[in-house]
Amino acid sequence: MRTLILSLTLLLIAACSRESAAPARAPVASAQTPRHVVIVTIDTLRADHVGAYGYTNARTPTLDRLAREGVRFDRAYATAPITLTSHASLMTGRYPPGHGARHNGMRMDLTTPTLSETFAAKGYATAAFVAAFPLDRRFGLIKGFQTYGDTMPRDEAGHVTNERPGRLVVDEALAWLTSHRKDRFFLWVHLFEPHAPYGNPADPAQASRSPLARYDDDIAEADVQVGRLLDALGDLRSQTLIVVAGDHGEAFGEHGEISHSLFTYDTTLRVPLLFSAASIGTPAVLNDAVSLVDVAPTIVSLAGLGRFDADGVVILPPERSAEAERGSGRERALYAESFAPLLDFGWSPLRTIRKGTWKYIAAPKAELYDLEQDADETRNLVATEPARAAELAREVNQISTSALALTTQAPDRESRARLQALGYASGRPATGGDRPDPKDRRELAANLAQVASGELHGAALERALRDILRADPENPQANLRLGYVLLDAGRCAEAVKRFTIAIDAHLPSADAHLGRAACEVSAGQIDAARRTLAAAQTVEPDNPVVSANLGLLLSDNGQPAAAIPLLQRALSIDPDLHQARFGLAIAYARAGRRGDAAKEAEELLRRLPPGAPQRAEVERLLTSVR
Repeated sequence: MRTLILSLTLLLIAACSRESAAPARAPVASAQTPRHVVIVTIDTLRADHVGAYGYTNARTPTLDRLAREGVRFDRAYATAPITLTSHASLMTGRYPPGHGARHNGMRMDLTTPTLSETFAAKGYATAAFVAAFPLDRRFGLIKGFQTYGDTMPRDEAGHVTNERPGRLVVDEALAWLTSHRKDRFFLWVHLFEPHAPYGNPADPAQASRSPLARYDDDIAEADVQVGRLLDALGDLRSQTLIVVAGDHGEAFGEHGEISHSLFTYDTTLRVPLLFSAASIGTPAVLNDAVSLVDVAPTIVSLAGLGRFDADGVVILPPERSAEAERGSGRERALYAESFAPLLDFGWSPLRTIRKGTWKYIAAPKAELYDLEQDADETRNLVATEPARAAELAREVNQISTSALALTTQAPDRESRARLQALGYASGRPATGGDRPDPKDRRELAANLAQVASGELHGAALERALRDILRADPENPQANLRLGYVLLDAGRCAEAVKRFTIAIDAHLPSADAHLGRAACEVSAGQIDAARRTLAAAQTVEPDNPVVSANLGLLLSDNGQPAAAIPLLQRALSIDPDLHQARFGLAIAYARAGRRGDAAKEAEELLRRLPPGAPQRAEVERLLTSVR
């Protein structure tokens, strides 16, 4: 095992799904009212990469079948190109100012009513199973769910990951379904497959294929998992309202954007939205513009639970909803935003309003598009349509200003670091003064997004990071990532400088300290490494990786007794940090406590998988101390 544990993500003790008492009796429904509700959200899914939306290369038979059998909304839009923000809007029916989760890592306002809360109050069994850390229970979407499956797996080094395969999510959902088939239930399943990196770009066989091809592969895998879930419903299918939606799209260079979250063009706002249920009636394709805020009130209405207090309106079926008549009109206004430019980089946020054929983007350099004539949003008409632009600017300001009060909503250090590992929150926080228009920083943002996507490795990653640092030499995340690239290449002399810049920028994680300490150990600078790790403890007092590293350092340098409490502390925070347990067993052995060493080695063998390569080394240690 490695002497020093290196991690670019923080470890989290992921709580197991929690079950509450059996739900109360549900209301009696009519023959056409669905008994169950299943919502599937597919992260980062562009509508124009689904077969039902005209994509000829699609491999989405499950989604296509749902579209044929139900209602497909041709013009459905997210409220933000950001995972947590968009899901919070879907589950609350509120635009982001109404639920408070304006970016990943910002907890939703827990006073906001949610879909799950509404169904639970009516006696439904409620459960959610999510595939990525941005939807962790700490951010508020757990509200109303009696079961919330958000436990992420560990990698080979024992670190908690920030996402998990859709196969595991659906496995968990199917186990829950098995025990709740006799209940009325409300089930939400979230799949993360189409999110970058696409497939495994570190695999040479996959890396030779284009990102778009691998993106389509991931969409196909998500479709397979949706199919597994729907097939498992069996005879319950006819009694179930099924809703499938993307949370936002993905950019592959359109408008100079890579990935998502920065801009509010339809590349990243347009999403697929499908409803399927016997109560909906004749299959249809609806062309009116709708928003994900419409999903919650529509589901509540279709389930016969009355009216849901929301910014959205009921959009199905038209004959059952007076709101649909006014909500589907050409002049309905739909809002969307991205505060990621502000919160990640200190740039201006973007706020968007869509009304009729027009779309306005509030920014330092405002934009106005006639979507009927210019669906790709390439011709800015602000100069030729000043009155219309001014009217829409007033409307967007009535929904939200460009200011944002950050109090307890700011992400904690651990959350921010884990989001950074997924490509979010990757730049500098908001600062005062005049803020640049994101359009004027698109090249820098695209480089940052490409680096954060996981698509680049080795020399290509180093080149991209150096390009970023030429434009922004003090960028802490770019320096941190370049430090690890150099460390992995054995170029510690260069890496230390990068880690030091990141440390001096007060990043909210200990990753830079861990990297610099690794270099200091390799150079034999043990005292310097100890000081660096001690400083890391002040940044993250409860980070088990830091405690474990410091303990291992002391143990390997003749101080096993001093190492033992540090390693014990690491394990009290994360009992499955295997390197810490192995280090504790060694420290006990070095301190002459052979019985304690054997006990920890035996416990580690119980926790390691049967085929784990580390087992042989642990068994040798156990033999030596018995």
